[in-house]
This record gives sequence, structure tokens and C-alpha cells, in this order.
Amino acid sequence: MNFTMPNLLPAYPEIFLLIMVSAILVVDLFLPQRMRYFTYALTQLALLGCAVLTLDVAVLTQGLVTYTFNNMFVADLMGHALKLGAYIALFTTLVYSRAYLADRGMWKGEFFALVLFALMGMMVMISANHFLTLYLGLELLSLSLYALVALDRDSARSTEAAMKYFVLGALASGLLLYGMSMIYGATGTLDISQVAHAIATANPNKIVLTFGLVFLVSGMAFKLGVVPFHMWIPDVYHGAPTAVTLIIGSAPKLAAFAMAMRLLVMGLLDLAVDWQQMLVILAVLSMAVGNLAAIAQTNIKRMLAYSTISHMGFMLLGLLAGVVNGNWLNAPDAYSAAMFYVVTYVLTTLGTFGMVLLLSRAGFEAENLEDFKGLNARSPWYAFIMLLLMFSLAGVPPTVGFYAKLSVLQPLLAADMVWLAVVAVMFSLIGAFYYLRIVKLMYFDEPTDTAPIAPTLDVSVLISVNGLAVLALGIMPQSLMALCYYSIKAL
Repeated sequence: MNFTMPNLLPAYPEIFLLIMVSAILVVDLFLPQRMRYFTYALTQLALLGCAVLTLDVAVLTQGLVTYTFNNMFVADLMGHALKLGAYIALFTTLVYSRAYLADRGMWKGEFFALVLFALMGMMVMISANHFLTLYLGLELLSLSLYALVALDRDSARSTEAAMKYFVLGALASGLLLYGMSMIYGATGTLDISQVAHAIATANPNKIVLTFGLVFLVSGMAFKLGVVPFHMWIPDVYHGAPTAVTLIIGSAPKLAAFAMAMRLLVMGLLDLAVDWQQMLVILAVLSMAVGNLAAIAQTNIKRMLAYSTISHMGFMLLGLLAGVVNGNWLNAPDAYSAAMFYVVTYVLTTLGTFGMVLLLSRAGFEAENLEDFKGLNARSPWYAFIMLLLMFSLAGVPPTVGFYAKLSVLQPLLAADMVWLAVVAVMFSLIGAFYYLRIVKLMYFDEPTDTAPIAPTLDVSVLISVNGLAVLALGIMPQSLMALCYYSIKAL
């Protein structure tokens, strides 16, 4: 029996992260509480190391698509870009969350270990070229998030949210696995590239494929949080500690987008006529339910949860406009627009929840809309940052949210889906109401809370950069858009 050592180069970031998280777990056992900052520093160092290694892999492979582990793992430009986005998102999250976690007794080694294990799951999902690899990454991410939601063991609300997330997540995993099994039955392979080849050349059973596709899209829709698989999002966003809500609402969206690209575009593109019709329904329902339900919310975490549902629906518009009557010419523009949308959404979400964490303090959760009243009188600068973030989520120029929405609508129009573009614009106008309501509270109402806002220097600098980046990318989006375009084109 011959054994050939696989090429480990494409997986260097994952290997490094596994070593680091194992070391952090051991080191943390011997640290007293007052030295917990050392675990925090090691975690941030692990993220920086992963970023350097990911860039090295991109350079050494010259950005080409590289397979390893019997084609179960793929390194490509899209994967590198999404991984770097995940590192930046988690690095920022940990900086924003430090004071919040310390005030609530959650400044513990297990928090950092779970965050890094969740990142490991995201990285495996992003680079998966095999159904089993994708599922293993998804479950590693999901199990880590379940534990993070329940990390505040004294909170009944957090425990309830974790239970709901776990039960519904298990159901979604079952749907996904069943869909994968049916596609395996039709094509005889679990390799995503081979699935695409089998569908194109072997003429597999169309009925079995379509049933598998329905279950596959259902499981994927749960992970994206789109209607009608959205039930967990408001309860989990509200019930989880705000630092954990920020983790769930940011980097995993990048991994979910990668999962959609790997499964639908790289594996099942020849079935685009079928899955695009499903995505139309999911997108319209998500924009409708998300925007209309958000108007009634008085809790900002629940409002942002419904906002997430509507934004993920909007992102699906890019995925469903790629193939028109069997013509793939629109695909690079459409899929790169969807990638640009999800990246900029994650950037804006980081700043928004960062502001919620900034206004929270020991014994006080700034999670109601009233807590933003009179913010301009308390701190004009942070009110301005929040204004930029709300404008971006609403799609108001010159913020990046406007350009992201425009970039998704253009492929829709090119695909002659004018009615769908009109529906998207109408729901975006409805959604603008609840974002601008926060701006009205900050600038035109009297403050109900007069406590000073005094973040540490790193938090202050980072949240300022975060807010200004939303503005800068709206004025000059070309570089990020080009990165997304070439990442998709390289596939």
C-alpha cells in the first residue's frame, strides 16, 4: 500500500491555528484571572499569524486554484479573501468585547478557545471541496457557537437561546446531510468538482437530484438565516451576550456565503435553473419579513436580527442573477456583487454592534432603542460614527451600503429581472425607516442616560476606523470590488 504525503501548503493557516488553539488551552490552565490578558494576546497573535500565512499561501500558489487531501480541500483567491475577512472580523470583535466580557465574568480562556474553534470551522467551510469536509467545518462552527451563546450560565435567556439554536441547528444539519446523500446517490461522488462533472456528462436521475437540491438549499438557507428558516435569529441575537451576538452576526456570514458558492455555483451550476427559482422565493420573503418585522422592534439586537434576515435576502439576489437562460456571461458580475455585499455588510455589522458594546457597561445593557437617545449631546463623534453605520445599512449614499445595493441590482437588471429589482428597492425604502429612526433618536431627542462614554484607546481608534471605512469604501469602492471580481473570476 503506497502512501503519498499530501501537499500541506494550502492548509498551513488551518494547521497553525490548530496548534495555537491547543497551546492556548494548555497555557490558560496555568494562568490566574488577573493574567487573562495573556490569553487574549495569544488569541490575537493567532489571528495575525493566520493572516500572514494565508497571504503567504496566496503568494506561493500565485493565486491559482490548488487542491490537496485527495481534492477534499481547495485553496483559491476567493477562499483567501474570505478567510482574511474572517480574521479581521474576529480580531475587531475581540477588541470591542474585552471590557464587556470582563464586566460580566466571561473573560475566560474557554471563550477564546471557542472563538478560535469557530474560526477553524469557518476556514474549513471556506476551503471545502467535498461534502464531508464542508459538513465537518459547518458542525465545528455550529457547536462552538452553541457553546458561546450559553457561556453566561447564570442567564436563563442565554440558555434558552442556546437550546433553540441547538435544536433548530440540528434539524438544519439533518436537512443538509439528507440533501447531500441524495446528490451522492444520483452522482456517485461526494467530491464537489466531480458532482459538477457527473451532472454535466453522466445524465444522472433528475428527480433524485432535484429532491437533493431542495434539501441542500433548505439547510444552506438556515445557515444564512433567510425566511422561512429564520426563526432562530431574533431569539439568538437577543438572548446571547452582545459580544457573542457580534461573533454570530459577522464572520460566519462569510463562511455561509462560501458554502453557497461551493455547493451551488461550483457543484450544481448546471442545475441553476432549479435553484435560482428557489432563491427568488427565499430572497423576496426574507426582504419582506425582515424589513417589516424590524419596524416593530424596540430592542436594537432584535431589530438588527431582522435586519440581517433582510440583508441576507438582498445578498441572494446576486446569487440568483448569475445564469440567464443557460448563459453564464453574467455570472462573474453577479457573484462578485454578492460577495462584495456580504463583505461590506459584515464590516458595517461590526461597527454597529461595536457601538452597542461601547454604550454598555457593568450592570447595564445598551440594547434598547431608547438607550441611543441624545447620543449626539453625550458624544458627537460616536453619534456621527453610528450615523454612518445606519446610513450604510439603509443604503444611503455616500456610504458603502449604497454602492453594495447598487452593485447587486445591476446584475438583476442585466438578467432582465426588473420586477425583482423594483421589489428589492421598495423593501429597501421600507427598511430605511428603522435605521433612520435611530439617527432621529441620537440627534433630536434628549438623553435618558448621562453616564460618560470612556472607551479604551484601542476601542476608540478601531471603532472610528470602522465607521470611517464604511464612508471611505462608499466613496472609493473600486479596490474591494476588484478583489471580489477577480476572486470569483479565478474560480
